[in-house]
Amino acid sequence: MPSTPDPSVAIILVNWNGYAFTADCLRSLRKVDFQKFQVILVDNASKDQEGKKLKAEFPEIELVENTKNLGFAGGNNVGIKTALAAGYPHVMLLNNDTVVEPDFLGIMLQKFRKNPNVGVVQPLIIFLHDRKKIWSAGGKWQQWWCRSITLGDRKYIGDFKVRDRGLDWATGCCMLIRRNALVDTGLLNENYFAYFEDVEWSLRFRKKGYEIELASDAVIYHEAGASSKKKHSEGTLSASVFYYHVRNQFYLVRAKSLGIQILFAAAYHLSRFILWMAYFGLRGRFQKLRAVARGIRDGWTSTLQNTEIWS
Repeated sequence: MPSTPDPSVAIILVNWNGYAFTADCLRSLRKVDFQKFQVILVDNASKDQEGKKLKAEFPEIELVENTKNLGFAGGNNVGIKTALAAGYPHVMLLNNDTVVEPDFLGIMLQKFRKNPNVGVVQPLIIFLHDRKKIWSAGGKWQQWWCRSITLGDRKYIGDFKVRDRGLDWATGCCMLIRRNALVDTGLLNENYFAYFEDVEWSLRFRKKGYEIELASDAVIYHEAGASSKKKHSEGTLSASVFYYHVRNQFYLVRAKSLGIQILFAAAYHLSRFILWMAYFGLRGRFQKLRAVARGIRDGWTSTLQNTEIWS
């Protein structure tokens, strides 16, 4: 293994045509009071040489440029491999559409010092433009339904008991991970491309015996879906967002159901998505209707390759 670099955390940001968001995130990271970290910016083949422009504005970052868009999973995997090859003992995934509090990283690292069984830590994530409302306080997994629930979702901070707690899954919006947990568990599954890859990954961490915890005093702010929020003919979110959501939900059902549970989980999610299709049909949003239908088909028929191993 390479010698450990002086910075103890590699923070991976994936940029895809999100220059303004990424620049704001990097500006907030400059104010972090725990200085032993290195930002690895992975540019997913953005237009207009965004990676190089960000490197020019923020020379302290390490830039990795992909020749094509590898999605959230693939882009982060490139960053993870880069970080581990350099010997970093901790790796953080951080969405580029976030802004962080200066003390967030130091608070999250304390979780590892207090409990050697913790492999993954998530901060409290609040909406960037409504700082009284929670975006995520961690995740709960309902095994029988293969259902991932976001704790505190859209609740006002005063109406939800925010506390440090064990989690079933952590959001890929911000995850701090021990090196040994990464090496034992493997990479993100690139079959997912985007959406639910963090849930699948978290469940693998827990299967390997690593605990996942919320550091409730560590706070970041999230724009929420910045890369997918663009004006389309059928609304703000593109049809591809619904396709990946539906397809990957069934990937999870296939990968994580145990025995007869697959019948309950499949029926539950299929009924949900049929209602989505009915709604889109009534609203005349036929691109989204077809995207959901394709997601159902591909979620059940696509081959699930094992892309999470080291390669």
